[in-house]
Amino acid sequence: MTSILLAGGGTAGHVNPLLAVADAWRSDEPDAAIVVLGTAEGLEARLVPERGYELATIPRVPFPRRPNAAALRFPARFREAVRITRQIIRDRQVDAVVGFGGYASAPAYVAARAEKVPFVVHEANARPGIANRLGGWLGGRVATTFPGTPMRRAELVGMPLRREIVDLDRRAARPEALAYFDLSDDRPVLLVTGGSTGARSINQTIAESAPAILGAGWQLVHITGRDRGGVDPGLPGYRVVEYCDRMDLALAAADLVVCRSGAATVTELGAVGLASVLVPYPVGNGEQRLNARELVEAGAALLIDDAAFTPAWVTETLIPLLTGRAEIARMTAAAASVGRRDAASAMVRLAREAIVAGGVG
Repeated sequence: MTSILLAGGGTAGHVNPLLAVADAWRSDEPDAAIVVLGTAEGLEARLVPERGYELATIPRVPFPRRPNAAALRFPARFREAVRITRQIIRDRQVDAVVGFGGYASAPAYVAARAEKVPFVVHEANARPGIANRLGGWLGGRVATTFPGTPMRRAELVGMPLRREIVDLDRRAARPEALAYFDLSDDRPVLLVTGGSTGARSINQTIAESAPAILGAGWQLVHITGRDRGGVDPGLPGYRVVEYCDRMDLALAAADLVVCRSGAATVTELGAVGLASVLVPYPVGNGEQRLNARELVEAGAALLIDDAAFTPAWVTETLIPLLTGRAEIARMTAAAASVGRRDAASAMVRLAREAIVAGGVG
């Protein structure tokens, strides 16, 4: 029986691929012992037990970014997180560690190295984070979501995706999807989403532009997130929801998507084959623009700066796109050409290869 420690958490971008790999491993090896290493504060504290996996927690120890009191406390707190993780590895007789970034991964990589246990690093973004850069430097096998991610000896595998996305047949699911959102089957659908927290600029522009989009012969599914940024005008064919727990059906209903370009989002668009307009989050280290590059270069997506995504841009660029369906069909085919659905299985394979090879590379 294989014993695996999966490390990651904090955000959905770390937790969801972790759970996808856990599911793939459990499907292939039902009696595998799978433990997830995370923190008590991150999303993993809720999502991991809900999925039926055991969660072992360590202290949340962010890497210090400036000299302050937290930076002075960091070495001792990090050593304690590593000590706890090493004990878990020994107690569970862990065969391999697989990390996905986030607060729990850095201690896991250091502990695995100290215990001479092989480990694999999965980097979700085109620009790698601190924890995963450390994992690569310590000698773990590295897997990336996007081509060109600057990590040595990396193998391109894609993003481990939820089973409902991997198995989605958009054509077959479309009737159910249209019924779920109370939409007509005789008009195409524009899906707009800014993620669970919402994207105010996207929400405001779409709310103001909704009459023009509907007038172009389209329907709208607008997932606003918590930051609604506009009021539902109650127009026929315009469905406004704050949160959607059936994103598989939202993707099945859609003919075109307007959204942020988080790593999970763009890889799901490729996996299911959907044309898109990508509006990268304007704050941070620019990883969302880099995440979008593969779809944009393939001709599957348009990239527009957040500040430029205005009602005027919708009128000048989006409406002509909506009325020219041939271009959207071409973009859809291009998206499918770069999509990958087997990343979770590929991560299981890499971990097993690391176990056979032993130690770290």
